Amino acid sequence: MTSTTVGRPGITRPALGNLDRTSGIGLGITLLWFSLLVLIPLAAVMITATEGGWSGFWSAISNEQTAHAISITLGTAAAVTGLNIITGTAIAWVLVRDEFPGKRLLEMIIDVPFALPTIVAGLVLLSLYGNDSPLGLDLANSAASVYLAFLFVTLPFIVRMVQPVLEQLDGEVEEAAATLGASRFTVFRRVILPTLTPAIAAGAALSFARGVGEYGSLVLLSGNLPFVSEVASVRILSAIENDNRAAASSIAALLLIISLLVIVALDLIQRRVAGRD
Repeated sequence: MTSTTVGRPGITRPALGNLDRTSGIGLGITLLWFSLLVLIPLAAVMITATEGGWSGFWSAISNEQTAHAISITLGTAAAVTGLNIITGTAIAWVLVRDEFPGKRLLEMIIDVPFALPTIVAGLVLLSLYGNDSPLGLDLANSAASVYLAFLFVTLPFIVRMVQPVLEQLDGEVEEAAATLGASRFTVFRRVILPTLTPAIAAGAALSFARGVGEYGSLVLLSGNLPFVSEVASVRILSAIENDNRAAASSIAALLLIISLLVIVALDLIQRRVAGRD
C-alpha cells in the first residue's frame, strides 16, 4: 500500500485512494453515521422546502411576520457574535495571562451555558431580568431580551476556542518583538492577533450558528411577541403547529443556507490567515 509522509518525518498516512480494509470499514461507518444523523435529515428539510416550488418558498419566507422574525434572528446573532469576539477574546486573555482570586470559579462559570438546559437558562434569565428582577432590570418581552438570551448561550464559544491557543503561544516571540522596540499594541497586532484569528473565526462561526438556532432560552424571557421579540425558531414551531411543514422547512432551509455561508466565509478567513503565518 502506498504511503505518504504527512507533517513530521516518520509519520505516514495511506495515500488517497489506497485505503486498507480496516480504514475502508472505518470510513464507511463514519459516512453512514454522518449521513443518518446529518445529511439525510438536512436533505429531507431541503426537499420539503421546495415542494411548493420557488413561489411557495418565497411566499413562506417573505411573509411580513416571518421576514421580521428572520431579520431579528440574523441581526441579533451577528451583533452578539461581534460583541463576543471582543469580550470572549478579552476573557480568554485574562484567564490565561492573569492570576486573581476566584479564577477557578470563573473558569467553571463560563461553561455553565454549555451544561445548562436551554429552557432552564430561560428560567434563570427570567428570574434575573423579568418583572420581579432583583437587579431592577425588567427586560422581559422586549427586543433586548433576545440579545440577552443570545449573549448567555454563546458566551463560551470564543473563550474556549481562543484560550488553548493563548496557552500555547510562545512568549519568547513576544519578548523578541518587544526587544526590537515594538510597543505592546504592535506586539498584539502583529504577533498575537494573527495567531488568534483562526480560533476567533472558528468561535465566531459556532457563536453565530448557535444564536440563529436558539429557542429554549428565549421562549420564557422574550414573550415571542410578533415584530418585537419573535425569532425564526419560534416561527418554525408555529408553522409546524399549524400543520404547515413546507413553510417551516422553508424558514429552516434559509437559516441553514445563511449559517453555512457564514461558516464558509469565516473558514476562508481562518485559512488565509493561517496560510500567511
